Amino acid sequence: MIEKVNPAHPDKVADRIAGAIVDYCYTKQENPKVAVEVLIGHGLCTIIAETSVKLTEKSVKSIVERIVGEEIKVKLVSVNQDEHLASNQENEIRCGDNGIFKGEPLTDEEMELTRIAQEIYLKYPTDGKYILDGNKLIVCQSNCDSNELLKELTENYPEYDITVNPLGDWTGGTNVDAGATNRKLGSDMGHSVTGGGLHGKDISKGDLSINVYAWLKAQETGRTKQFSCAIGDTEIDGEPYSEIVKIAKEYVDSIGGFEEFACWGLW
Repeated sequence: MIEKVNPAHPDKVADRIAGAIVDYCYTKQENPKVAVEVLIGHGLCTIIAETSVKLTEKSVKSIVERIVGEEIKVKLVSVNQDEHLASNQENEIRCGDNGIFKGEPLTDEEMELTRIAQEIYLKYPTDGKYILDGNKLIVCQSNCDSNELLKELTENYPEYDITVNPLGDWTGGTNVDAGATNRKLGSDMGHSVTGGGLHGKDISKGDLSINVYAWLKAQETGRTKQFSCAIGDTEIDGEPYSEIVKIAKEYVDSIGGFEEFACWGLW
């Protein structure tokens, strides 16, 4: 049983904005320190950022409007990272927080639902969420003809008992529902587990780098991988923490950056 939401879901919109701000910070500094929280809905986007990069409302507003696609009010609070946290990584890349992480190999069901969700999103790039539970496929897709989509899916996936929009057609988006960063970690991580969140953070943060590392190791070995860390750690799983950060950064870069990573999560 697994749920997936698409990049137009309000929570993913918030994740994408946070990721795009992290991308922006990397254009200003080689190794920025940044943590961003986004709450968006009903014409207002509130952003709180703790960062080593100076953010302006103008630069952030252009990111928000590009992703949301409409005029929206932006409220920005941008402050420097706490001096004690910043000093932790002055001389080397060390773990920036405490955390627990469990990477799980992807199941066939998880891979199948992502494939279906991405196919639907190509035709309907609007707010949507999807559940696959055995042979039961539930599709909630905004801005579509529910009967038409049901017919199409039934023809393409006759092996599933399919429900489309059980309450009927709907519009969705940030004017219907609010979105917040890291609220769809089940969709992002499948059956993997974390004590933190993936999005809106620079790569030195364990919530991002160790989660990616644990997930990659689980796919490589076909086995569950579990790690914990404390702030200031210089080694995880027998690897220098700097190497884990490098592995995670290469993975995020291979997808296209932090905003692209936020679209679908780890797979």
